[in-house]
Parts: sequence; structure tokens; C-alpha cells
Amino acid sequence: MRKDKKKVIGEEMSDEQVAAFLQARPYAADESVELHILTRAYRGLRVDDFERFLVMFKAAGHDLNATDGQGRTFLQHVREHALGGDYVTVLEAAGAR
Repeated sequence: MRKDKKKVIGEEMSDEQVAAFLQARPYAADESVELHILTRAYRGLRVDDFERFLVMFKAAGHDLNATDGQGRTFLQHVREHALGGDYVTVLEAAGAR
């Protein structure tokens, strides 16, 4: 990190910063746009910001229950993560199956 850059951890993100995750696109043509966007947001947002992101995600017309090549949803993937419990809760509250 550059000396003039300050590392900020835990600071609440603005709506614009959260919404920027909607612009993420997959690198592979056969990858689901929805799953890629959700994965990037999950990896980059705290649970409170991720919850706000899900409202934006659905409002943009994206499918929260999109599946990968094996028919698995994003919620199914997150359930396998040891620290994903809070994210599972907000995903379910948003309508993920």
C-alpha cells in the first residue's frame, strides 16, 4: 500500500459504493452474471452493506436464485462457509432459496 493511502476497515460504505458491485461482470462467457456479482459483493462487503446490496441487486432485476452449472444457488455455496452464517440469514430474508 502506498504511504499516502490510509487503510480503512469497517467504515460504512455509501450507497454508491455498494451499488458499484452491480457493475461486476464475469471473465468467462459461461459464468452466470448473477452469481459473479453476488460472489464479488459477498467477498467485498460487510454483512450490513451486503444486506443493502441485496435490495439493489433485486431492484436491478437480477435473479437471487440463479444457479451455477451444477444447479446450485449462491445461498447453497455460502451455507458451506464456516463464517457465512450472517450472510445466509440476510440472503434468506431477501428471498434466496
